Amino acid sequence: MPKRQRTPEEVEAIKERILRQAVDLMNRVGFQEFSMRRLAREIKVTPPTLYSYFHDKDELYLCILTEGFSRLYDLVLKAYGSSAKPLERMKAIARAYMDFGLNCAHFYNLMFTWHVPKYNDYLGTRLEPTAQVELETSLQVASVTIQAIKECVDEGYAVTEGDARFLLVYYWSTLHGYIAGTNNTLLTYMHENPSAVKERMLSLIDDGFVREILSCRVSRTC
Repeated sequence: MPKRQRTPEEVEAIKERILRQAVDLMNRVGFQEFSMRRLAREIKVTPPTLYSYFHDKDELYLCILTEGFSRLYDLVLKAYGSSAKPLERMKAIARAYMDFGLNCAHFYNLMFTWHVPKYNDYLGTRLEPTAQVELETSLQVASVTIQAIKECVDEGYAVTEGDARFLLVYYWSTLHGYIAGTNNTLLTYMHENPSAVKERMLSLIDDGFVREILSCRVSRTC
C-alpha cells in the first residue's frame, strides 16, 4: 500500500518543529558546531528525513532568520497601529522590540548578536534567493520604524531620509545594547538586577528620541 502523502498543513507543522528544535540546538552548541546530523539525532529522525525538508544547515539557518524577522515584523506592525499619536507609536515599537529580544532570545541571538553568515555571504551561491527573502523580511522591520520616525514631527516640519536612518540606528543601538547585555548576562556584572531597570531604560530611550527628533526636524518650506 503506497505511503500516504502528508497534507500541506502537516508539512508546515513538521517544518515548524524542525525550526524550533534547530533554534534551540544552535543556541546551545553554536552555529559552527551545529549540523543536520546532530539535529536529526536531537529530534529522533533519520538525516534523509531532515534533508527532505531542508537542503542543508545554511538553508535551515536562513529559514530560521526569516521566521524570526517575520515574527518581529508582526509585533512592530501591531505596535505601529496601536495608537494614532506618533510618539506613542514609537514608544510601543520600542517596547515591542525589547520584549521580542528578551522573550525570544534564541531567535534574537541569531538575528542580531552572534557572528553568523549574513546576506552578502550568500551572494553568487544557490542560496542567494533564500537569503534575499530573509533580507527583505528583515528590512520590513526597518521600513515600518523609519515611517514611524518620519511621522514624529509637527505639521510644517519634516525629517530628512538621512536623519531618519540616523534615528533608526540610535534607537536600535540603544535597545540592542540592553537586550544583548541582559541575554548574555554581562549586565549582571554592572547591576544586581538588570531586568528591574527595563522600564527606566525604555523611558530614557523615549526621552532621547524626542530630543533627537526635535534637533533633526527641518521646515518643509526650506
